[in-house]
Amino acid sequence: MGLEDDFLKNDLDDEKTIEYIKNYLPQELKEKFSDDEFYYFLDLIDEYYSESGILDVQPDGDGYIEVDLEKIVNYIIKEAHKDEMGDYDPDEILFIVQGEMEYTESLEDE
Repeated sequence: MGLEDDFLKNDLDDEKTIEYIKNYLPQELKEKFSDDEFYYFLDLIDEYYSESGILDVQPDGDGYIEVDLEKIVNYIIKEAHKDEMGDYDPDEILFIVQGEMEYTESLEDE
């Protein structure tokens, strides 16, 4: 049952993340993307983190790791095009990436 519990927890975490991102987005973008697209974007963000090596980087003296949001945005746009999910506006995807990062940071503050 442990593996199933992990999947359920991840789904719940994704739901909370998507709700946070939707609240973070400017009004004109709130209804633009489907939940399936949000899940897809979250998967690509996770994929970027694991494949880019950023998770292995040592934090600086203040405990921070510099993350280039534009690289994540470009990765999402490239993969979405390759996967035939569509062509997305980099500025709109940047809001989603920023929202996901803000949510992650808000969890660290708890």
